[in-house]
Amino acid sequence: MTRSVPVSHAGSLPRTPELIAANDARSIAADGFTLERTPEFDALLTSAVVDLVRRQHDLGVTIVGDGEYGKAMTSAVDYGAWWSYSFQRVAGLEVTGEDLFTQPVVRSEPGNVRLTSFPDRRDWTIFRDAYTDPTSGISTGKNATAFPATTGPLSYTGQEAIASDIANLKAGLAAAGLQEGFITSLSPGSGARISNRYYASEEEHIWAWADVMREEYRAIVDAGLTVQVDDPSIAENWDQINPEPSVEDYRAFTRIRVEALNHALRGLPPEQVRFHLCWGSWHGPHTTDVEFRHIVDLMLEIDAGSYSFEAANVRHEHEWKVWRDVELPAGKKIVPGIVSHATNVVEHPELVADRIERFASVVGAENVVASTDCGLGGRIHPQIAVAKLAALGEGARIAGSRLFG
Repeated sequence: MTRSVPVSHAGSLPRTPELIAANDARSIAADGFTLERTPEFDALLTSAVVDLVRRQHDLGVTIVGDGEYGKAMTSAVDYGAWWSYSFQRVAGLEVTGEDLFTQPVVRSEPGNVRLTSFPDRRDWTIFRDAYTDPTSGISTGKNATAFPATTGPLSYTGQEAIASDIANLKAGLAAAGLQEGFITSLSPGSGARISNRYYASEEEHIWAWADVMREEYRAIVDAGLTVQVDDPSIAENWDQINPEPSVEDYRAFTRIRVEALNHALRGLPPEQVRFHLCWGSWHGPHTTDVEFRHIVDLMLEIDAGSYSFEAANVRHEHEWKVWRDVELPAGKKIVPGIVSHATNVVEHPELVADRIERFASVVGAENVVASTDCGLGGRIHPQIAVAKLAALGEGARIAGSRLFG
């Protein structure tokens, strides 16, 4: 039997209509952002995850996830569920009316890099007409809950929620006869992008999030699963700094986030840690994205066994060539995006195979896991997402026949 290249995805997969409706029907607690759970909802969620694992396996995905089904979406288009779920699991947060879109505009200067508001991002200001036109296709959809701010000491309260995610994925793995699965979890740097009204500094806020999220990472790893740390902040922050900083200033700004994440990962087995980097999954022009070559070494400093990153969308596909000059550390793997979340066009399996083989040619075929750029859930139509995963699986089999014989 021909050996295939391993296949995974970046985490989020389209929710079923039933799950979206059930999330939309959930009551919101008095704090304004916590969604209440019921036995009926939990039963529906378990059933949906078990069915999803089977469907992934049928499409050729060999390293499956729970589709982030435990991270609530109340509409078919939602680019924020990978992040907003954390608000349900952390104490010290409060809805204040200030969020990413209403935060004040902030100007950075050399040696003092700070994040500005989302509407003041450089790509968003260059293409203001497109970003404010509801017909442009850029809309990031509707979040399930309000975004809070940090108003007190942070602590993790999501023990029951992560236990549910773990149990649901394990039930799906058992039913499908599979062993390997992953669950996504928020990075400290991404968590700390909400408003801080309590900690003395941005760095202190980030390290507080590191201590909080470590509990979730440990729970996933202790269950024998892989934790994928979702951290767009490593690359995406570049565009949220106005005016454009120097590369040196940005690297110093980013290193704090790398060090905080490594603090959160300390002692965890790297082979059970996957790091996900992206430039933000909304369907905008992305003309102001930082070049991968400026941050790839920082990414490799993170104590993970594998590294997931965008490589299929047209803004970053050419950057596979950085691996000609960057040596992948021994024992590590890359999980490049081979199909894109940013287009409705379904990649041909031969193109999928070609992309896989490019990476194999520079880091070795045994070190490549074929994946998606970002989560497909909430970003493209479910029918198209299925077709993309099928193309990914077929392309991986084609590449495997060429690479392994």
